[in-house]
Amino acid sequence: MDQISLDEFKKVEITVGEIMSAEKIEGSEKLLKLKVNFGAEERQVLSGIAAYYPDPSALVGVRCPFVTNLAPRTMMGLESQAMLLATGGDPENPFSLFISTAAPGSKVR
Repeated sequence: MDQISLDEFKKVEITVGEIMSAEKIEGSEKLLKLKVNFGAEERQVLSGIAAYYPDPSALVGVRCPFVTNLAPRTMMGLESQAMLLATGGDPENPFSLFISTAAPGSKVR
């Protein structure tokens, strides 16, 4: 595993966001399109978690951490403006979100 310095890690902005809407993306079996409230702004986030949420509306109201200073990425013709942080997703390590009670826009330190 490659190691990074503490100074490199400090560049990563991790912010709590509240999922305002979640929907499947037509033509994709993996991606969900999320609208996420980060306090001062809303962003569109694409996440490959569709297999774990057959009913994406179950995500509405959930607060969890996102990396918010990544360059936007286009997938399936849509732009993703952050990255959802989660664990697992394989048989030995079940998928899990890091649920937060912090206010949208709170920084993870």
